[in-house]
Amino acid sequence: MKKFLFDLFPLILFFVAYRFADIYVATAVAIAAAVLQILWIKLTGKPIETMHWVNFAVIVFFGGATLWLQNEAFIKWKPTVLYWLFGAVLLVSKYLMGRNLMQKLLGEKVSMPDSAWGKLNLSWALFFLAAGGLNLFVAFSGLFSESQWVNFKVFGLMALLIVFVIAQSIWLGKHMQQDEPKEALAGSESKENKQ
Repeated sequence: MKKFLFDLFPLILFFVAYRFADIYVATAVAIAAAVLQILWIKLTGKPIETMHWVNFAVIVFFGGATLWLQNEAFIKWKPTVLYWLFGAVLLVSKYLMGRNLMQKLLGEKVSMPDSAWGKLNLSWALFFLAAGGLNLFVAFSGLFSESQWVNFKVFGLMALLIVFVIAQSIWLGKHMQQDEPKEALAGSESKENKQ
């Protein structure tokens, strides 16, 4: 839970700053929070995860463009670019490089057939692509206010992710292979040898 909140630190501060000021102040606060997040990880001597670097680069680039050009469209693109980047990495690594990143990430904890790993990787990629598209719709369709987009960015996308993770957990439970305990295997082998 602590790590989860730490990862959300820039997003939480973005939301709070927006409530007290405007999109530009909130963007500046989010950039500062992302910088502080990286510095804190460095100071504590922990390795900086790729996810933190990617998020840092995207928030600094799109947030910086927002502040430099005084155009909130750039910060509204940020969640979409981040999600589409994740989706693209999952698809490219699987279909062009033959590597299933979801299996690499979870393979030590979960045992499943290769076909299930392929479906898991594809479903996450499609989720990220769809979430990115939905963000663009809320941000630029003209049907929602800036405040509604901020709420969607902070709460809507998070709720979608939580629902998707729950659905994935249920799906994983149906496809996980049960490993027999080694003692049981050894016992059955010794019985076969005696016969």
